[in-house]
Amino acid sequence: MLMRAQQGKKQAGQPGLVRAFDVLAKAPAGVARLRELILTLAVQGRLVAQDVRDEPASVLLQQISAERARLIAERRIKKDQSLPGVSAEEVSSDLPESWARARLGSLGRIVGGGTPKSDMPEYWAENGIAWLTPADLYNRREMFISRGRRDISPEGLAASSSQLMPAGTVLFSSRAPIGYVAVAASPLATNQGFKSCVPYAQGMSEYLYWHLKYLAPEIDAGASGTTFKEISGKDFAEVVVSLPPLAEQGRIVARVEELMRLCDELEAKGMLCAAQHSQLVNTLLRTLTDSRNADELAANWQRVAAHFDLLLDRPEAVDALEQTILQLAVRGLLVPQDPKDEPASVLLTNIRDEKDRLIAERKIKRDKPLVSIAEEEQPFGLPRGWAWVRLGSLGESFDYGSSQKAGEDSSAVPILRMGNVQGGKVLMRNLKFLVDQEAELPALLLRRGDLLFNRTNSFELVGKTALFEGHSRDVTFASYLIRIRLMAGLCSPEYINIYMNTRDCRTNEIEPDLTQQTGQANYNGTKLKSIRVPLPPLAEQFRIVTRVTEIRQLCADLRQKLVAGRRSQEGLAEALVNEA
Repeated sequence: MLMRAQQGKKQAGQPGLVRAFDVLAKAPAGVARLRELILTLAVQGRLVAQDVRDEPASVLLQQISAERARLIAERRIKKDQSLPGVSAEEVSSDLPESWARARLGSLGRIVGGGTPKSDMPEYWAENGIAWLTPADLYNRREMFISRGRRDISPEGLAASSSQLMPAGTVLFSSRAPIGYVAVAASPLATNQGFKSCVPYAQGMSEYLYWHLKYLAPEIDAGASGTTFKEISGKDFAEVVVSLPPLAEQGRIVARVEELMRLCDELEAKGMLCAAQHSQLVNTLLRTLTDSRNADELAANWQRVAAHFDLLLDRPEAVDALEQTILQLAVRGLLVPQDPKDEPASVLLTNIRDEKDRLIAERKIKRDKPLVSIAEEEQPFGLPRGWAWVRLGSLGESFDYGSSQKAGEDSSAVPILRMGNVQGGKVLMRNLKFLVDQEAELPALLLRRGDLLFNRTNSFELVGKTALFEGHSRDVTFASYLIRIRLMAGLCSPEYINIYMNTRDCRTNEIEPDLTQQTGQANYNGTKLKSIRVPLPPLAEQFRIVTRVTEIRQLCADLRQKLVAGRRSQEGLAEALVNEA
């Protein structure tokens, strides 16, 4: 099927790529890296052979320019601002002689979207105009899409900034998240979460689909935003595209699809193996969390430990073990109880007394009464001396962060955002800075021991909680986070952070109360205060934190050993990628 190649050009299916399939597929994240390799070769002109009989891309660009001029003359599109040329700094690799580079906005009309008012029933329809949100593309592998979960009416289209776009439009989600790509199989519209490209020439949509798949991580990395990242229509139009001759685009698309199907087959085999391993790990580790007491846990632990060489052979299995340790900790099974500890019931009385004192002194606001937790509402049994309590009972305050504009002035106060809440810790990186410091500070400055709760984002990210461990500078936080400030000295924020990051808390407290709207999941402060917390005596909280910290370090060491043991395999795969 391959056409005659230019002299000296590597043929598609060269030995390096073939061997890379064999080796990369077995390496960590192998199939994902194979997909990246395929797209990299495709947009560099190295996946299929060039044919000297192809009309070069420069001719295609002339045809596109003429078509755009015609549409402007007929007033079917507006004349937009001219795009800058492609500079040498933007070029990372050489292209075949017959190719060209162009801005995406010169290849097609860039179109945004919009959402009709949700409280206007006449703007929505059962079988109206197809209308997409980024959520309609979540986990979608198919290139073409004809409609989403909701339709809008012609009145809704006219009353919003959404536009009806033709079949062949290349759809690109521009926020929450950035990088979902699809091609319209029929006329449709989108919400404001897209920047779409309507190509001026027919036959380019499928190549642009794969090219934008390749560019998605780079586009996402260059996006900006305070509450969530977004790429503007202007920036999207200026994205640089490697443009092959039209005939070669068709050959590239066919080859990419063929290789991606092979990746799907490899992934299916790997997923089967991974699924079997995951089932084994989860089954054995579940026996630990199902233990009713310390003696039963010890017996179950011996059974599991006998299979550690089989179970803990990959990082995700270590992750599962670590999560199991956290669950054992908050169920009172990780450290022994001490009958001399002051029980949690006394601790709660002390907390209530201290709250009343601070309220009387007008240092904190009076809190609203919380519904008590009936015995039948308790998710699992607790040891003697523990108690179930609402999170709001332990907190001095629950505050939403700043909604002020953030900027790049590093002399201003750093403002933490959703991306700074990772793995139970606050990461002081990729920082933005609060422009208007007078508006809300110092009330929203963080203190050591404050917890930050991610209240909105994708379904998987809402509920992430992290502990702020202090910093040499004043630090604040954005409005999409909630600050939990516990009663100082009366509750361990480290223990609460452990609990908030357990599967128990996620499954029993957060996921059932998540609301979703336009692709975003949300959780508010009222729900947060009502979360049920298994509370140990204060002294036991400290013992749990110490033990969890020790075990987490052991898990981190084990992950490092697993990574080191697979470096040679990754190195070989990398060498093959570079050769291909």
